[in-house]
Amino acid sequence: MLKRDFTAEQMMFRDAYRKFLQQEIVPNMETWREQGIVDREAFRKAGEQGFLMVWPDEVFGGLGDDDFRFEQIILEENQYALTGDWGSTLHSRLIGPYLTRFGSEEQQKRFLPKCVSGETILAIAMTEPDAGSDLAGMRATAIDHGDHFLLNGNKTYISNGINADLVIVAAKTDPTNDPRKIGLFLVERGAEGFHRGAMLKKMGQKAQDTAELFFENVIVPKENVLGDSSSGFIYLMEGLAEERLIAAVGSLAMAQKAFDVTLEFTRDRKLFKRSLGDFQNTQFKLADLRAELDMQQVYVDHCVNVHRQGQLTAEDAAKAKLLTTELLCKVVDEGVQLHGGAGYMDEYPISRLYTDARVTRIYAGTSEVMKLIIGRDLYRNEAVPFIDRDMP
Repeated sequence: MLKRDFTAEQMMFRDAYRKFLQQEIVPNMETWREQGIVDREAFRKAGEQGFLMVWPDEVFGGLGDDDFRFEQIILEENQYALTGDWGSTLHSRLIGPYLTRFGSEEQQKRFLPKCVSGETILAIAMTEPDAGSDLAGMRATAIDHGDHFLLNGNKTYISNGINADLVIVAAKTDPTNDPRKIGLFLVERGAEGFHRGAMLKKMGQKAQDTAELFFENVIVPKENVLGDSSSGFIYLMEGLAEERLIAAVGSLAMAQKAFDVTLEFTRDRKLFKRSLGDFQNTQFKLADLRAELDMQQVYVDHCVNVHRQGQLTAEDAAKAKLLTTELLCKVVDEGVQLHGGAGYMDEYPISRLYTDARVTRIYAGTSEVMKLIIGRDLYRNEAVPFIDRDMP
């Protein structure tokens, strides 16, 4: 068993969050998966108990502790409870920090308290039908009209798209002269010209509401612009390392869960009057997976610690995201195979884990994009060998 680095306070937080999931979230997950959306009350209950947004200052209702390990605990416990498609981290740690990193004091006072309490649910709208990982290819525009911007465009595959009360929308602000100038705009529920499509049906993660969003001449007042209206591309890039670390933590926790349910199944399953786990083939496959999981856990925990010091690079985050998501898909595939016919039945957790896992190699940047990021870094002039010959 690997020794991991969590404080006593964080271990108490883990126990409390685990109980919260068992009491408030787990009993409702099947209903939410069937309806394709989590009840808004889940966000409010999490907010009431301090589990929704930990990092904001106490003046906004948070705990004022920015230690990423709190979110790591939330991600891990959600996967172990099979509640990962609730997606609270999307609201809490992936989108919420945009308000403090780039928002004005007035914006923070206006929006953060209700985000912390769960009254306001967040979404971010970047992806378009013809622009996913390539943000420069987006077509949405926000044209300056003096006291406001006029927003037009379509977004798709937006998580929390139905539930969201506040959407951060990325749009080009100078599409003719400089297509890399992108702004981030706060669009509130009920804004005239803001429409939502029907919930999109997905392969997995079915409780996470996903939708298309449409913006037709939406007037966005200047006070709803995040930071500089031409620096959104830089803002989005700044948050990508943490976003990919979030993906890595969640994917690895899901892989650990898939391994555990598979190991338990092979201990109980009888084949030719023997336990499936007694066969050398089973033991070798699970031994390989156990070793890979442990090694990647060490690296992910290292990335978390580096991130806490503000030193996580885009390249190291890409490595974590690439390897954990690829390993996850390997673990769930082996898990289904070792379950046999049972693995194809939704009554067994491995079936749900299999379908939930596939998108992890796509969101937050595809595996191919992660390889591009890592590969380009290898050919930079300042790149240094892993072992520096000048080291003492």
